[in-house]
Amino acid sequence: MQDAASPAPIESALLNQAAGSTIRHGYFTRAGGVSEGLYRGLNVGLSSSDERDKVLENRRRVAAWFGLPVERLATVHQVHSPDVVTIGADYDGIRPDADAMVTAAPGIVLGVLAADCGPILFADPDNRVIGAAHAGWKGALTGVLENTVAAMEALGADRGSIVACLGPSISQASYEVGPEFVERFVAENPGDERFFVPSATPGHAMFDLPALTVDRLTKAGVRAESLGLCTYPDNERFFSYRRTTHRKEPDYGRQISAISIRET
Repeated sequence: MQDAASPAPIESALLNQAAGSTIRHGYFTRAGGVSEGLYRGLNVGLSSSDERDKVLENRRRVAAWFGLPVERLATVHQVHSPDVVTIGADYDGIRPDADAMVTAAPGIVLGVLAADCGPILFADPDNRVIGAAHAGWKGALTGVLENTVAAMEALGADRGSIVACLGPSISQASYEVGPEFVERFVAENPGDERFFVPSATPGHAMFDLPALTVDRLTKAGVRAESLGLCTYPDNERFFSYRRTTHRKEPDYGRQISAISIRET
């Protein structure tokens, strides 16, 4: 196994300020992994065609950043759904179909994968409850963010104490969509029209997924911010599904955003 520098994830000022030493989190980039070629760096995508031993080593490095074994890194089989699962201290490595997780158990790392979609990390440090959600356009539209907040409340969180941050995701400048896409959002909520501006292609629009995400989080009653980082143009730091598609590359890697309650 080739060696590489240790992962150096990006952190949210809002989460750090609110959580202090109670909760640790990180939005991991491509840095610090062992994958090569299209997957160069810290590819953690088990569904990619990358060499499995390298993906597993990358996942081990993510868990180790939290001071935990890889068996305590919980992820799900993401299917662009509004579904949330609760992870307990008895986590056994099963990856159910879902797009968000919550836990009140210390010593568990919740991780969501993304390559343009929005990774959102949640924390209620007062009540020691955390969450992680993967929200592309479909998950955001169908309620995965609101469902994550509700699932945290079921574990004892207080909505008014929850903070959330959107990590690296595709920005409006890189996200062109067709008219049927806009119609779907506006039919659901006419106010969402403000998240679209005309593109250079007649009848198409540029979609501001990050702004929509933060807006829905705020309306759900939590304090929220975005890191303001776009995955599409930054090939050095981030994987991007849309960039891969435009380049006609055969596959792409996935970065991970993760959060954990520190053991006392």
